[in-house]
Amino acid sequence: VLAERTFAPWVDMEAALRAAGTPLLSLESKQPLKDFDVVGFSLDYELTYTNVLNILDLGGIPVLAAERDDSHPIVIAGGSCCLNPEPMADFIDLFVIGDGEEALVELLDIFREWKKSKAPRKELLKQAAAVPGVYVPAFYKAEYGPDGMFQSITPTEDGAKPIVQRRIASKLPPPVTHPVVPYIEVVHDRGAVEIQRGCTLGCRFCQAGILYRPLRQRPQAEVIQAVGELIANCGYDEVSLVSLSTSDYPKIEELVASLARQYKNLALSLPSLHIDSFSLKLLESLPARRKTGLTFAPEAGSDRLRRTINKGTTEEKILATAEAAFARGWRSLKLYFMLGLPTETMEDIEEIVQLVAKIRATGKGTKGGLPQVRISLSTFIPKPHTPFQWVAQDSEEQLNAKHEVLKQGLRRKGSRLSWRDPEVSLLEAALSRGDRRLGKVIHDTWKSGSNFDAWDEKFNYQNWLDAFQKSGLEPAFYARRERSLDEALPWAHIDPGVTLEFLKREYQRAFKSEETPDCHYNPCNACGLERLSADCKRKLGD
Repeated sequence: VLAERTFAPWVDMEAALRAAGTPLLSLESKQPLKDFDVVGFSLDYELTYTNVLNILDLGGIPVLAAERDDSHPIVIAGGSCCLNPEPMADFIDLFVIGDGEEALVELLDIFREWKKSKAPRKELLKQAAAVPGVYVPAFYKAEYGPDGMFQSITPTEDGAKPIVQRRIASKLPPPVTHPVVPYIEVVHDRGAVEIQRGCTLGCRFCQAGILYRPLRQRPQAEVIQAVGELIANCGYDEVSLVSLSTSDYPKIEELVASLARQYKNLALSLPSLHIDSFSLKLLESLPARRKTGLTFAPEAGSDRLRRTINKGTTEEKILATAEAAFARGWRSLKLYFMLGLPTETMEDIEEIVQLVAKIRATGKGTKGGLPQVRISLSTFIPKPHTPFQWVAQDSEEQLNAKHEVLKQGLRRKGSRLSWRDPEVSLLEAALSRGDRRLGKVIHDTWKSGSNFDAWDEKFNYQNWLDAFQKSGLEPAFYARRERSLDEALPWAHIDPGVTLEFLKREYQRAFKSEETPDCHYNPCNACGLERLSADCKRKLGD
């Protein structure tokens, strides 16, 4: 198998390619995209959708799947956005829902045999549709009521599954220890080892916690060996231990201490540290020379709202962890908060200001004086297959009012603040909860010149509004409308492993501010994974 890479060219290079009539090429062998058998995309952020269309067009591949024939590559996509594939259904031949490592090998075997047989393209898609976790949108029809409400999506071809179940790898694939090393400086210029996949914390706004269940952990010896191979093969002096909640990895303190002993000059990056389990022992294990900054995500200002979102931490624990970090010499702390969470009030916003002030006061009493505290604000995006998939997003007026309270309050406290434009968040939510009709919106937006929408300097809100209007749709219909628990959802034919009954139960518990315990340390919550995971089934039986 020949696997190569290509990248979306920046606007100046795109102009040069189009002026010269040169198609987009692969990086390694400089072959046009249209000459490959398969072109794959990872869809992890909705505002990169126009980039997908632009790459296909530059590569000489018809943008619309319906316009491709036997001479064109098969266009596939995976990634977190595929939990609701419908907005991109017009452009992708097949989606891989969930873990792709095993599914891709099976698909490659099918591609090889199909190529030998010289059968029509449709025959390949029919065989691919039988692979667990694969969704072929051309084999399904979406229906809408006279009022414009989505009604159903049903198979139109024999063999197309009514429900497509997320693919779950039974164990983690071998770690990547021979990655391609860039010859220019990149943002995350370090090695990475996935130490575990999945998260059992159950934050109710978090789609990743659904997408990557159940929890699968890499043995400690395998992690240590992988780190050593990365250093030897690539020369990295920093390695990131990657997971959704790194500090919940079993015996993480022992792992960090062991790596520090074996690799004296190695800096360790520990992303996604869960505040409750960020122990003093772990802090002691980190090399003291590389205290560049710590990042925590309280998400909400009040304990009540953190219970609502099932964040599972308290102000007392946040302050204790901050105090321990400052005492160990950290002088920079970054805090992530989310605006517009369900049931949020202005009192919750004021409590963010008060919490930041308390954290700074805690640091003032330690060696080094006042610490630097940076606040990053994101906007709540209701995501498919989460307990908050039915919730309306805040209006722009509501978000601006909350931001103003924070801006004024935090400025007085001497903290730096960054936040997301509500217009961007509106489109994120609309595309996240959209149906197949949004394909025309995406297509028209791209034809209007939009590309690199995820980059602030290239984002053109008006192009999106014009495309929505042209299609007779409104972004607020998808983003800012509360849904009833019995409304038909455009992504209901995708089974993420977690059942609808569990999501409804979590939704109802949220509005009572009731927490659901972490099933890693407590009894099974019967989320639905017990149907698919032997470990979960065994735990439920216990």
